[in-house]
Amino acid sequence: MMVKKRDFLALADYTPEEIWGILHRAVELKDEWQRTGRNTPLLKDQSLAMVFQKPSLRTRVSFEMAMQHLGGYAFYLGPQEIGLGKREAISDVARVLAGYVDAIMARVFDHAHVEELARWAEVPVINGLSDYNHPCQALADGLTMYEHFGRIQGLKVVFVGDGNNVAVSLMHLCAKLGAHFVFSGPEGYDPPRKAWELAQAFAQESGATLTIERDPYKAVEDADVIYTDTWVSMGQEEEAEKRLQIFPPYQVNAALVARAKPTAIVMHCLPAHRGYEITDEVMDGPQSVVFQQAHNRLHAQKGLLAVLLGEGA
Repeated sequence: MMVKKRDFLALADYTPEEIWGILHRAVELKDEWQRTGRNTPLLKDQSLAMVFQKPSLRTRVSFEMAMQHLGGYAFYLGPQEIGLGKREAISDVARVLAGYVDAIMARVFDHAHVEELARWAEVPVINGLSDYNHPCQALADGLTMYEHFGRIQGLKVVFVGDGNNVAVSLMHLCAKLGAHFVFSGPEGYDPPRKAWELAQAFAQESGATLTIERDPYKAVEDADVIYTDTWVSMGQEEEAEKRLQIFPPYQVNAALVARAKPTAIVMHCLPAHRGYEITDEVMDGPQSVVFQQAHNRLHAQKGLLAVLLGEGA
């Protein structure tokens, strides 16, 4: 068990140096895995409880395999086993689980739930996704950009679509690490004001810039990265019809990508709704790094777990 626990709830809680520490560890562990087909069992006999309120392909499999590759063990707890704040108080769940496992990963609807888990658990708590942000996805995004360009600082990263939890974490990653972030979406769907203000403070430190550009074709001019996500996130189903009328001008298609640099890459955190926020032609095209990005969830989470559980943050 760690002497001093460190949670991973939001990138905003970490310094640029700490984020780079996780990313560099991810690079090392990915390289070791690709060269040898195995990783040093840094987390031998350690365990991770994975608490899910929302279903997921990438979050579940990447965390489970990351622990296995590092010599540890992870297990799934679905909504039927744990009803956070419903069947049992979150504080009780946190204190019980902390007596069984070395860390907790939670994928929740309400960000306050993962914060309360962290408040009461004596082991590290990792935010696997909340309505506020998705920091584990941003680590994989950072790893993907770094692998492709050899840097993050100075890149122009354009998020096209809804200012959701993925946009927040990507924005904070860019602002912390010195990439220029542009948000392009319809009025009324910007990232939350507090998240934007935080990003502005980080950008002042790193030299990054933050911009809102309503016209996606102007936004992607000279872009190094075009990033999109679903227009209707889990929990927003009642808004689906309205959103599907508002967002079509923000589709990432061949015409939009053609306005960016020829070397630009296209990213999507998945699951994708093909033909809506992104076309098949782009997602399966030569500039897409969507599946490399998805695979990097595994390696980014290895880096995170190694730092939190094996080496200290």
